Amino acid sequence: MSDHDGPSLAVEFERRIGAQTIALRLDAGPGITVLFGPSGAGKSVTLRVIAGLLRADSGRIDIDGTPIFDSRQGIDLKPHRRPVAYVPQSYGLFPNMSVAGNILFGADPRDGPATVQRLLGQLGMGGFEDRKPPTLSGGQQQRVALARALARRAPVLLLDEPFSALDENLREELRRELLRLRAESGLTIVFVTHDLREAHLLADRLAVLDDGKLLQFGPREDVFQHPVHARVAELTGVANVLAATVVATMGEMLEVECDGLKLKARQPAGATFEAGDTVDIAVRAERVNLRRRTPEELEGANVMRGHVVEDFGYGSVHRLAIEPEGPGPRLTVELAARPYEVLDVAHHRDWTVELPADDTHVMSRAAP
Repeated sequence: MSDHDGPSLAVEFERRIGAQTIALRLDAGPGITVLFGPSGAGKSVTLRVIAGLLRADSGRIDIDGTPIFDSRQGIDLKPHRRPVAYVPQSYGLFPNMSVAGNILFGADPRDGPATVQRLLGQLGMGGFEDRKPPTLSGGQQQRVALARALARRAPVLLLDEPFSALDENLREELRRELLRLRAESGLTIVFVTHDLREAHLLADRLAVLDDGKLLQFGPREDVFQHPVHARVAELTGVANVLAATVVATMGEMLEVECDGLKLKARQPAGATFEAGDTVDIAVRAERVNLRRRTPEELEGANVMRGHVVEDFGYGSVHRLAIEPEGPGPRLTVELAARPYEVLDVAHHRDWTVELPADDTHVMSRAAP
């Protein structure tokens, strides 16, 4: 993250769209806050509300404590008066204007050709000043849209799925460019995506949205490793979300039962689960271990015998479905190609499966 001090962005609003009410509350600061969720979750609406292109029904939006929207005080700054720069999914370039003209449109009046050259140079497009958008590739148009947003010198940058229409090589290149920009600029960036890999790569903070509601918001790794309930776990790629019952509490540890198998798990921070509670447990596929030794030889908890019933290779990883031979749930296991070869999984289908206690995350059954 940048060493520069960037602005704080506090967002709290409600907006009804058809039958759906989008309600959101979050605080973003310097770095990249990713709004992640499926289509229709309310991600793009949130950016448009922050940018002033869509008026919230109620709420308040502050930048460094100064309101740009406050329904109670009657404050609703026009988009051009808000200290934000917005890049929509469609890029919004003027086809009949040159690249330079597009960048300077709405830019700080003090800026001119030198600013255009500097921004295009930073984005690897030096010499494109006189080209028209229709003659550019999708990746080049995306760079121009980003340069135009940066030319506003706004401290808050809003990006709505900016790389979704690009091929994977261009996406990787522009993701690196955005990370470099984050490191050097001190901007507060709000980035919308429904791509899980992109969210994991870019986010300093992650907001998970679904059906207009904010399900969880916090540092990226905290959200990925400690989802608050099953829906967040599913949306963030947890393959094993399993129903269980708390059997006993043991200080910082819990014992739960899942399909007849007793498992130990660490009590989540701030949780107060008790014996008899119905819960969900989440175990990421890449955190499940295959062991050659028997459960009796391992003499530990969280192991069961299982048989590989499906094996899908995706180049660098293999995704296995394992059916229990006794008590326990059906599990999905993900192995990198090298461990898969070393263990010779292709020719050995019966395994002892381990779910490490620290990677067995217990969640409340009820949504927050």
